[in-house]
Amino acid sequence: MAHDTPIKRVRGLGSAHEGAHHWLVQRFTAIGNLVLMLFLVTSLALLPAYDYATMSGWASQTLPATALALLIVSVFWHARLGLQVLVEDYVHDAGTKFATLALLNLATIGGGAFGLVSIARIALGGAA
Repeated sequence: MAHDTPIKRVRGLGSAHEGAHHWLVQRFTAIGNLVLMLFLVTSLALLPAYDYATMSGWASQTLPATALALLIVSVFWHARLGLQVLVEDYVHDAGTKFATLALLNLATIGGGAFGLVSIARIALGGAA
């Protein structure tokens, strides 16, 4: 053991090796948000009018409805990842951290579900 380097002695004692995955997923959702928002802004700019009939007709088409659904999922997932890091870094009490993360999960899942159901209702013609 006397000939071991300091790095060899500490290998395997570091992080949980999950930070890189979290960081990558956050970057991928950011790129997805950018691409989907560019599609949304471009396609909205090309619409002839912005009244209810035009907007609901546009949102009921397959491509815009799919893009909107993907945008909802990506935005809420990205927000959850970012806020999770914030909570893990700045909330130190274990009980408060657990409660905050549980509330965060409920809020993001609820918001995403509400958005997806709203898009589904418009796309399937159920919105009045």
